[in-house]
Amino acid sequence: MPQSPTLTPDVFQPDHECLPEPQLRALQLQRLQDMLARQWAHVPPMRARLDGAGLRPDDLRSLTDLSAFPFTRKADLRAHYPLGLVATPRSELRRVHASSGTSGKATVVAYDQNDLNVFAEVVARSLHAAGARPGMTFHNAYGYGLFTGGLGTHAGAERLGLCTVPVSGGGTERQLDLILDLQPEVIACTPSYALVLAEGFRRRGVAPHDLSLRYAVLGAEPWAEKTRAGVQEGLGVSATNIYGLSEIIGPGVSGEDTREQRGSYIWEDHFYPEIVHPETGEPLPDGEWGVLVLTSMTRTALPLLRYWTGDITRLIPGENVTGRTMRRMDIIRGRSDDLIILRGVNVYPTQLEAVLLGLGHVSPHYHVILTRTGTLDDLTLQLEVPQGSAALREEIERQIKAQVGVTVRCELCEPGQLPRSEGGKLRRVTDHRPPR
Repeated sequence: MPQSPTLTPDVFQPDHECLPEPQLRALQLQRLQDMLARQWAHVPPMRARLDGAGLRPDDLRSLTDLSAFPFTRKADLRAHYPLGLVATPRSELRRVHASSGTSGKATVVAYDQNDLNVFAEVVARSLHAAGARPGMTFHNAYGYGLFTGGLGTHAGAERLGLCTVPVSGGGTERQLDLILDLQPEVIACTPSYALVLAEGFRRRGVAPHDLSLRYAVLGAEPWAEKTRAGVQEGLGVSATNIYGLSEIIGPGVSGEDTREQRGSYIWEDHFYPEIVHPETGEPLPDGEWGVLVLTSMTRTALPLLRYWTGDITRLIPGENVTGRTMRRMDIIRGRSDDLIILRGVNVYPTQLEAVLLGLGHVSPHYHVILTRTGTLDDLTLQLEVPQGSAALREEIERQIKAQVGVTVRCELCEPGQLPRSEGGKLRRVTDHRPPR
C-alpha cells in the first residue's frame, strides 16, 4: 500500500526551521564551539576574560557547559567603544549601526557580509511567519539610519521577495496617504505607532475593512494582548511580534507565526537562547520566567557570548502547529532594568498597561512619572480618557492596587495630550527621583 506523501510545512526554510531536535542540538554545539574559537583568536578583551575565568574554548564539550562561561553585557560594548569587540578586519566590515546612547555612550555594532546575509535570512523567516508572501507590498515604517529596524527589515523583505516601500518613521499624514495609494498588504512598525496610524484612519473616516493591509509586524517595544487586539481592530490586520536587538543582529532574532499568535520562534540555528535568574544568573528550565540570554552563534563580525538582554520572558514548552522544532519565547514582560521597585513591590510598566487596557475605558497611551517625597517613592500614572471623571480615576487606582499591588495616583488627560510614537521606541517612564 503506497504511503501518503509527507507535507512540507508552510515555513520559509523548512530544512532549517524544522530540523529534527537532535540534529539541531548537535548543530548548536558545533556552532557555539566555532564561535568561541573565533572570539578567542580575534577578540583580545574576550580572550582575557576567559583567561581570567580559567576557561578555554575547548572547555565547551556540551550545551550544558555553556552556563560556566561569563555573560557579556551592554557595558562591555561601551567599555570597548567603538569597535573593540569586533572579530573581523576593518576592511571587511560592510555596515555599522548604533544605539541612541540615551543611557550612556552609544552601543556600536558592526556587520560583515556574512552577518548581513544572516540578518536578511532571519528577518525573511520572521516576515514569512507573520503572513507575508513573495509579491506582496511591504510598508516599512521602522526608522532608517543608525537604528537597525529600518534597514534590517528592508533587507529581509527583499530577501523574501516583497515590494518594499522604505517610508521610515514619522510623517504620519504621509504614511496614511501612502498606505491608501500603494495598497500594501504588510506593514512593520512599533505597536504604539500602529495605534497612531489606526487613530489617523479613524479621523479620516477610513474603516479598517477598506484598507489593503492584512498583516502587521510589530516590535521594538513590549506590548500586551490588549494592544494586539486594538491594532487588529483598528487596522483590520493579523498582528504578530518580531523581536530582536542590535547587539545580537537586530530585528529577526525571533518571530511570531500568524497562525498561532502565541510566542515568537527563536531562530535557534543562529541564536542560542537561555533563561536565567535575574539576580543569580543561574539557568532556569523552559517555562520559567527570567532574563533572556542570547549567544550569536553565526555572527562573524561581532560574535557575542551569553549576551544579557535584560528582557524578561520565558521559553514556551510543548508542541506547536507549524512543524518547527525551534522553541518559542513568550511576550516580553519588561526589562530587568525597567523594573520599578515602588515601596518594596516590583512593577513593570507592561503590568500597568494590561490593567488599563483591560478596563476598556481608556486609550493605550499612558506615561509613568516617578517622584520621591521624603523617603517614600510615588508613582503618577498619566492616561488619556475620552471623558474623565473622579469615579473613573478612583476605579483605575483601585484596579491597579488589586491587580498589581501598588498604590498609584492617576492623572486623567485629554485625548492626544500624551506623547505619541513617531516610528521609534516610545519612552513610557520619566524618573524624577534623586539617587538614594
